[in-house]
Amino acid sequence: MKTTLVSAVWAVTLTLSFLVFSLTLHAQNRDMTDHLKSGIVTLYAHDPLARSLCFRDGGYGSVFQQYEVRNRCSDINFHSYNADGLTVGVEGARQGVVIDLGSADELQKKYGYEETVGKGQGYASLRVSEGKVLIAQDRKARTTQELKETDLFQKPSSAAQTAPVKVGHTYLMRITDHYEKGFEVMVKLLVIAHTPSEAVTFRWQIL
Repeated sequence: MKTTLVSAVWAVTLTLSFLVFSLTLHAQNRDMTDHLKSGIVTLYAHDPLARSLCFRDGGYGSVFQQYEVRNRCSDINFHSYNADGLTVGVEGARQGVVIDLGSADELQKKYGYEETVGKGQGYASLRVSEGKVLIAQDRKARTTQELKETDLFQKPSSAAQTAPVKVGHTYLMRITDHYEKGFEVMVKLLVIAHTPSEAVTFRWQIL
């Protein structure tokens, strides 16, 4: 009887331990997945691998393979196509649209929302809902308004589009595919540092 009771308690303990482990692992995987949707990265104009970025996993876009530089997943490129430019829609049948929304001060003045110390509310509030890009309206009431720049959803006039790098500016980007009709990636990006003709550092987040 005593042995049976001990076995039952041990079985319950093992079950609870496994449940806690599973929940912890799930939370870690979820956090990792969320992390991969955003990040800070520096692209280098003269590095054969680190001049482009893959938004899917946050890694650099090219690899060394069989003694060659080969594309892995290049959603955005710095400097290669246009000097000191950020170019999207650069691989395969991809098509890109990029919009420069301006600086934090320009965004706040245009849309009239309340800023915070250090700024950044405009970038933080940008989101996509029901085919519209929204930005903050009233911070206390937590309301939003539609972004006036509607070119994000236009059909690209060419495969790749470029915008000049400007420190402190927020950009919106949309990447589609000429053949893969269901493919779409939309990203917001904030340039935080730039060394002309050498490197750019930006914060990015998938919308």
